[in-house]
Amino acid sequence: MCIDQRYLVPGLAAITALADSLTPRARRGVALRVLTLDLIPSQSVLLAHLVRRAGFGSFDLAHRAPLRTARMAEASYISVATYLRFEFTAEFVRRPYLIYVDADTLVRGDLSAPLSDLPPGEVGAVRDEFTPSVGEGHALPGAAERWPHLKGRPYYNAGLLWAHVADLPRVRRGVGHALVRQRRHILHNDQDALNLWLLRTGRVRPVGPGYNRFELGRFLERGNWVRRVVTRSPRPDAAAPLVHFVGPEKPWQTTCPRTEEVREYRTLLRRTMRHVRALGSAYPEQPELR
Repeated sequence: MCIDQRYLVPGLAAITALADSLTPRARRGVALRVLTLDLIPSQSVLLAHLVRRAGFGSFDLAHRAPLRTARMAEASYISVATYLRFEFTAEFVRRPYLIYVDADTLVRGDLSAPLSDLPPGEVGAVRDEFTPSVGEGHALPGAAERWPHLKGRPYYNAGLLWAHVADLPRVRRGVGHALVRQRRHILHNDQDALNLWLLRTGRVRPVGPGYNRFELGRFLERGNWVRRVVTRSPRPDAAAPLVHFVGPEKPWQTTCPRTEEVREYRTLLRRTMRHVRALGSAYPEQPELR
């Protein structure tokens, strides 16, 4: 995971959800790794203590800087820390593979199953629900016009990724290349840069949509455009191993619509903060939930 100070509390909730999704025995085999730009020592200690309390077998945290060429075209609710997903290394992970998870997610099931079908050299990813194909939506502006053969090709969400650690340097180099050579086609920051590399190399293994289901109810509270771009039922998918709260409205914010999955997340958040309080009063207070 990549966690900055703005996403500390959501990161804590994500760790709790990951623990809930695994048996105690499975947790002992999991190595949790966190990269950050700005967490202070007391916040790093809190993460380590919660990981230990949850029963994970290994934890490590490191401060990293993103790619120097990182471009933040959209920064209203996302920081440059999003580029840290490309800074994981084999030396830091110390495992043969990496499962990257965004902090604004609700994990419900085991995320390791797609690794069984992931050959070396490929990155596992789930097709984006709002922009499933190049040339649809706002992602990769101008790319389909510049390269017509790319129109209709799959476009992937970067909130959940699977990779062999031996391939991480290749991914980082490819993303860096896209940030230099195709900067004008980047709108969704690191996600667009990743997709430009995937389109150029074809090194992607599609993963089932349930592993990165978008929470749609928040958007339907504000309008009906979701029904025009998402073909599946907008009702919550109870079988999805992961729910992703994409967009600027997040379930830990008091102004977020209280949809079914937002209420599920807030139950998780309240349980997380009980763990936090049990670890000591110096830790962050729970956001006010109404």
